Amino acid sequence: MEQGQQSVEQFKGQARLPKFAVPRRYELFLKPDLLACTFIGAVQITVDVIDPTRFLVLNSAELTVRDGSVSFKSHYFNQEIRPSEVVLVEEDQILVFKFDEVLPVGAGVLAIGFEGTLNDRMKGFYKSVYEHNGEKKNMAVTQFEPADARQCFPCWDEPACKASFKITLEVPSELVALSNMPVIDEKVDGSLKTLSFQESPIMSTYLVAVVIGLFDYVEALTTDGVKVRVYCQVGKSNQGKFALDVAVKTLDLYKKYFDEPYPLPKLDMVAIPDFAAGAMENYGLVTYRETALLYDERHSAAANKQRVATVVAHELAHQWFGNLVTMEWWTHLWLNEGFATWVSYLSADSLFPEWKIWTQFLDETTAGLRLDALAESHPIEVDINHANEIDEIFDSISYRKGASVIRMLQSYLGADCFQKSLALYIKRFAWANAKTEDLWAVLEEESGEPVQLIMSSWTKQKGYPVVSVKVNDDCLEFEQSQFLSSGLSGDGLWMVPITICFSSYDAQKKFLLKTKSEKLDKLDFPGSSDTGYNLLEQSNQRKGGQPWIKINVDQTGFYRVKYDDQLTAGLRYAIEAKQLSETDRYGILDDSFALCMACKQTTSSLVSLMAAYREELNYTVLSQIISMCYKLVDMIADAAPELLNETKQFLINLLLFSAEKLGWDLKDGESHLDAMLRGEILTALAVLGHEITINEAVRRFTAFLDDRNTLLLPPDTRQAAYVAVMQTVNASNKLGYESLLRVYQETDLSQEKVRILGSLACCHDSAVVLDVLNFLLTSKVRSQDVVHGLAGISREGRETAWIWLQENWDHISKTWGSGFLITRFVSSIVSPFSSDEKAKEIEAFFASRIKPSISRTLKQSLERVRNNARWIQSIKKDKDLGEVVRELAYRKY
Repeated sequence: MEQGQQSVEQFKGQARLPKFAVPRRYELFLKPDLLACTFIGAVQITVDVIDPTRFLVLNSAELTVRDGSVSFKSHYFNQEIRPSEVVLVEEDQILVFKFDEVLPVGAGVLAIGFEGTLNDRMKGFYKSVYEHNGEKKNMAVTQFEPADARQCFPCWDEPACKASFKITLEVPSELVALSNMPVIDEKVDGSLKTLSFQESPIMSTYLVAVVIGLFDYVEALTTDGVKVRVYCQVGKSNQGKFALDVAVKTLDLYKKYFDEPYPLPKLDMVAIPDFAAGAMENYGLVTYRETALLYDERHSAAANKQRVATVVAHELAHQWFGNLVTMEWWTHLWLNEGFATWVSYLSADSLFPEWKIWTQFLDETTAGLRLDALAESHPIEVDINHANEIDEIFDSISYRKGASVIRMLQSYLGADCFQKSLALYIKRFAWANAKTEDLWAVLEEESGEPVQLIMSSWTKQKGYPVVSVKVNDDCLEFEQSQFLSSGLSGDGLWMVPITICFSSYDAQKKFLLKTKSEKLDKLDFPGSSDTGYNLLEQSNQRKGGQPWIKINVDQTGFYRVKYDDQLTAGLRYAIEAKQLSETDRYGILDDSFALCMACKQTTSSLVSLMAAYREELNYTVLSQIISMCYKLVDMIADAAPELLNETKQFLINLLLFSAEKLGWDLKDGESHLDAMLRGEILTALAVLGHEITINEAVRRFTAFLDDRNTLLLPPDTRQAAYVAVMQTVNASNKLGYESLLRVYQETDLSQEKVRILGSLACCHDSAVVLDVLNFLLTSKVRSQDVVHGLAGISREGRETAWIWLQENWDHISKTWGSGFLITRFVSSIVSPFSSDEKAKEIEAFFASRIKPSISRTLKQSLERVRNNARWIQSIKKDKDLGEVVRELAYRKY
């Protein structure tokens, strides 16, 4: 339909751009001024007019279109025509050109001249500040995902509008300028140079990238001859070597896994000092926070090394899953992020098998399960109706639940079938766009399983089930219902891949639970027909002791399990007898913790179960126990303060077995996981008030102040020492705090700064916590890093932090309000509260301040507060808790 005389009004308030014209190629020129922080640009867009139209509609935000600079030249008539109207609709971020003539169907070139500002909000085309020879300088960087290419140049800023890009930059001649493709021509003219980049293959606008600044680099080649470089600030290139090595090996690994070579001639990875996300997978030019790319042999911890490896693997997975095959619309974001998260573990496991990374993957699954147990969660596939809604879905559902359901499906279909299907999917949709259904169709074709039917129940509805299992006569009875942290029941129904292990990992069974409930007869148990042995008769002792049954073997399923008392007793025995894998030990504990928080199980039964883990040595299981310790202490402090000291004593006893084995000092030949565990366990002991640990930490910190390279405080134990030091600080003795601020200001390693920021607010004196919060808002802390300082605020500082948030909300909202970092302010400060009255007070404050970018986070945080309040009431009614805690606190092992 030709639009005739219709007005601009018809294009307002739409989720998507109209389809009557689509871009095919962009010729983009940009000239930034790094002193004035402005840029000028020009773009010539080859457009296919599909239906006759008098309008062209594309995205633009915060750009000024230069007067008289807009023209359209159709390939069918030679004269240039200019629009009679140019309208920028700010709230919809669209630019509408109205022409007096009808533009004919076919190709044409739309030319636009524009200018804009290099902003300081870490999105669009922005400035980042770095130091060179003691002098502060600006670099220019782009961050376009999800919808900010439109802040750099007018474009069809939607993932399905793929086009090729021919980019030219005019920049100061002493600087390095990078884009997605290699430079093919360079002309120097005095203090300026003009760089022309090779034309790119077709890609989405959110993957276009430009970086301009002073850098050093290290480089290597893949087996295919692809040149890989890591760019760092001048003088830091050694810190790029680890990431470079990981990148080269990972590209080779993915080439084999996806059966498709890396499609571009080069890959650059750049560390950016100011960067909102962890990293961004721009095609051929991946940008990172310094903490996610740089590794310093002397001052980075084992956890930093692992972070670099997994982030690099995640971003490089996107070069296939996301960049080569791209989601059709943001509803399918999880296809990008869930897959890249899952595949990054596959890569890390191949490069570093000693890290036991698939056991650590359970942390991803648990984060997904926690968020998805809220009534205010959302399905993996979310309808997105406006660009300002996209930021909020870059969350644990898209990344972590997404990755977890992929792992569940891979486990169900088998690794070989899964890998073949992915390679076929990549071939079929290369250089194009795909929806979730497209992937299911390929997997279904390859496996013969009803993948679409099974997986729709996991991606199109929010939440997940808890499967209740009980013994009845000689049967196992299974019943599923939606699990909610509130303890209420939801009405979802899932296709649940159930896996069962009978007293041995050699005796397993799996089936698909398709209905609300199902029975499994003993004749269906492995080995039951030939032995006549009833696994469920507790009196019937098998050699090796009590029988047990574990559901969701190795936690590959995205669901919780609630066992009856008989099955629970069997599993407790299996834990103490060391008959369960670390993943299953983790799963039993985490399910019990979640059921306890939802008031479906008593806190005293959880504490009893935790006691069975006294001799636990596995990193991932202990890391989970530590997280539980923090939450339990908080809840008991609010619900039963008279039990607080004994609770802390029990938890200290629980951790001391492994802490004493590890000690403070590195041991020759110890594992990466021991190095990570040492830091976490010593931090926990300090927070729980273990005097011996705190005193030792202070002694070592004092030595560190005299010599930053002392072997007494290597990187893995520094955060533990910093946290311990802050336990000793109060308003009248701020010495430790002042020393930490001095270390913060003297170090130029981002990872060290983050370690310190993450330790400061755990002080028990609320006046000091207020000092810390005010320090976060000074120019000494980069705005990307402030959220690290909100982690671990002490109970005593909780109310202070809430008052501070209210008093500074206007400033915070203005500074962080247009990105996802603002959600962290809300969740970090609101979620720990535990009374309905506080929830009402918080709701009242935000009633007039709500905006789309925080609305979902605020609702989720308030739900957590109300769930905490419910849990506290349950603890108050738990008659056995006092006796259990006291007995365990004073038990002599």
